[in-house]
Amino acid sequence: MSKNRGVVYTKPGEVQVQDIADPKFEDPRGRKIEHGVILKVVSTNICGSDQHMVRGRTTAPAGMVLGHEITGEVIEKGSDVEMVALGDLVSVPFNVACGRCRACRETNTGVCLTVNPGRAGGAYGYVDMGGWIGGQARYVMVPYADFNLIKFPDKNQAMSKIMDLTMLTDILPTGFHGALTAGVKPGSTVYVAGAGPVGLAAAASAQLLGAAVIMIGDMNEARLSHARKVGFVPIDLTKHDRLGEQVAAIVGEPTVDSVVDAVGFEAKGRGGGDQPAIVLNQAMEIIRPAGAIGIPGLYVTEDPGAHDEAARTGNLSLRLGLGWSKSNSFHTGQTPVLRYNRQLMMALLNDRLPIAKIVNAKAISLEDAPQGYAEFDKGIAAKFVLDPHGLLPKAA
Repeated sequence: MSKNRGVVYTKPGEVQVQDIADPKFEDPRGRKIEHGVILKVVSTNICGSDQHMVRGRTTAPAGMVLGHEITGEVIEKGSDVEMVALGDLVSVPFNVACGRCRACRETNTGVCLTVNPGRAGGAYGYVDMGGWIGGQARYVMVPYADFNLIKFPDKNQAMSKIMDLTMLTDILPTGFHGALTAGVKPGSTVYVAGAGPVGLAAAASAQLLGAAVIMIGDMNEARLSHARKVGFVPIDLTKHDRLGEQVAAIVGEPTVDSVVDAVGFEAKGRGGGDQPAIVLNQAMEIIRPAGAIGIPGLYVTEDPGAHDEAARTGNLSLRLGLGWSKSNSFHTGQTPVLRYNRQLMMALLNDRLPIAKIVNAKAISLEDAPQGYAEFDKGIAAKFVLDPHGLLPKAA
């Protein structure tokens, strides 16, 4: 193994690519493990969730290696790994999950009970998620490999589709989870809040599930233009105060069957200021009675950058009475990636879902990650895929 390099959060607004330690078969508490593998990272993506930390909107400590969207080749494995072989090309769910606890056995891998001493749920390179080292790096260790990893059946085929398959680690299952928990069915009318990569993945998932009309709301002109280009109906939230009237102009009534919140706590109002509850309140206004709202957008327990005291501890001004009176259902939390990634892999391998085109995936080198973070933070209509070993152009 050559020297490891990784993307390190240094202070609000800044990441650097630095030399980092080679991965070891140890958990974050220093306990030796034999159920893990070490991966040579083939692709690793910049996620909007990473941006929350880099903007200083979480309690993430300086020095943390970022990255929870990881695809790689197995180059070492522990003695307790039976189902994964050296040389396998695998997708890594962003959830760190043991496969043994009650939550994992019920397929709720987003809230594994054993991998994080602070709370339920673990993830790579993310604040308050157990201290697992991130995968925006050349090499990374993945624990509980037999349970967590999904092997691509044909390595050459997988490399030919790697820009699609790299989305299996997070945004595609997350978008699918949002659409599924919002009750999307054949013929549904759907509103997706947010035209970033997760919003586009949710819209693509709604299309896969058979939705009749898929609207995407945003205030970013470039992202709305891209959403229209890939086949969705854009709604410019800067143009009108009442979302219901915009919806009615498209589907003939001010309500929809399903809503997906792919924005989360950094939502903005028309004036540009923070309004962390605005998407959820709009969702309750436009969802039909007994309709469902899927919420894959991130909401945090602590937001040191919030503009009001309540939001700093995750307290939002919700019109919950409206949702209650309409018998709406809400589905929150980290996506249990393992529940979906095998069937989504098959959809990608069989050309049912061109997700890389839909989210406008762009490969850049690991060393260019700081520039990618800066452009993503400005709202570019793209999903950046980091290429630590120069393998992606060959695959393309």
